[in-house]
Amino acid sequence: MQIITSIPKLRKLGNTALVPTMGNLHAGHLSLVAKAKSVAEKVVVSIFVNPLQFGPTEDFATYPRTFEQDCEQLEQLGVDLVFAPKITDIYPNGMEASTYVQVPNLGEILCGVSRPVFFKGITTIVNILFNLVQPDIALFGEKDYQQLLLIKRMVADLFMPIKIVGMPIVREVDGLAMSSRNNYLTSDQRKTAPILFKTIADVRQKLKAGERDFTKLEQQATLNLIATGFQPDYFKIYSADLTIRTHDNLVILAAVNLGTTRLIDNCQV
Repeated sequence: MQIITSIPKLRKLGNTALVPTMGNLHAGHLSLVAKAKSVAEKVVVSIFVNPLQFGPTEDFATYPRTFEQDCEQLEQLGVDLVFAPKITDIYPNGMEASTYVQVPNLGEILCGVSRPVFFKGITTIVNILFNLVQPDIALFGEKDYQQLLLIKRMVADLFMPIKIVGMPIVREVDGLAMSSRNNYLTSDQRKTAPILFKTIADVRQKLKAGERDFTKLEQQATLNLIATGFQPDYFKIYSADLTIRTHDNLVILAAVNLGTTRLIDNCQV
């Protein structure tokens, strides 16, 4: 397995799948790598904690960095290349002076409201990685549902010859969606955290049973989360494309804080 830290050494590898990550890999990331191995001749995993997607009060400085352990896991899975650039490689003129890519509308709802710089940072870094690696396929987890749709829209709008593959959420035994930020939870918070998915699953069952008072369902779920110790950012029911809300093909999305830890989750109906 090659580990490349400078852009000039990066080269087109042939039939390639890219798995973009910020490191601190867990089973969710590794499921993307395993799928990538099955659909492409070469697999590239990028490890880059992207400062452009963090707000000024967010956890860029403390985001878990486990590069050596990550590389060990990727080596075992047979990854061909790990790309781990420095910030100055990606933003040589500084972030403020860099060109960025932004998707309108889709990036201005849900997480885009409380994290106004987040999606600009995501689409910009993914666009940069696509230009550098030139993959045929790129894989992303469905836990970041809004992000996945934004990247699909960016690829479509900019006519990029890249297939975007979304992979199902990987969960702990108790239902908590795997996330690098789960490491921030205290032992008591970790016991509470699975209630987020249970709340989503309960609403999903009500929707499957025919309930369609979306506002009432959202409000009751929000109150239930508050009562169990969460600070909800949003709990919303949308059409699967995150545009107009219809009565079919729905997705439930939630973002909450539990202590200082932000958790997101979703479930399609």
